[in-house]
Amino acid sequence: MKKEKYYVVWAGVTPGIYTSWTECQLQTKGYRGARFKSFDTRREAEEAFASGPEPITPAAHRSPKPTPQLPPNLTGNALAVDAACSGNPGQMEYRGVHLPSGQQVFHFGPTYGTNNIGEFLAIVHALALLQQKGWDMPVYSDSRNALSWVRQKKCKTKLPRDARTEALFQLIERAEHWLQTHTYTTPLLKWETEQWGEIPADFGRK
Repeated sequence: MKKEKYYVVWAGVTPGIYTSWTECQLQTKGYRGARFKSFDTRREAEEAFASGPEPITPAAHRSPKPTPQLPPNLTGNALAVDAACSGNPGQMEYRGVHLPSGQQVFHFGPTYGTNNIGEFLAIVHALALLQQKGWDMPVYSDSRNALSWVRQKKCKTKLPRDARTEALFQLIERAEHWLQTHTYTTPLLKWETEQWGEIPADFGRK
């Protein structure tokens, strides 16, 4: 059984104590002057967080890895989402990727559906996750249709609802319900593929 670790972030997007390396990376990757360290117990982590970071030494400071180069004037601390579909409709999946680190934050699928549905669900998944975690960063999508559907709070798919797609439509209804019952200030931005290349969440199947 993998031993649980606790990650203290003194300087990052949202300082605090995190229980996964992924969450720690989301707070520190691409953040200038980030300070963080792992601990074996919550008590050690809480004491370290309260007392502040140790002086930087080679043993206590983790050298940051090079981060992907992002297009000029692009908001760095952000999530990028994308979907892929083998056939349309076909086996669909989607995911969210943290822009500065390239870290995959969430992934769903594959399941039978369409690319547009996947793009729509990916944006709503990102919005709900950011709100749940208290993270403040924009979301990029390369799908004009999905961005429009999210703003209209309605997935306007023409995919037939039948036994094969029933589970997917239940997910769609949950996403629509979330949009109708929650407010958010997260900027939803269009990823300009022609200018910047493929969105970092792309599955690379083109």
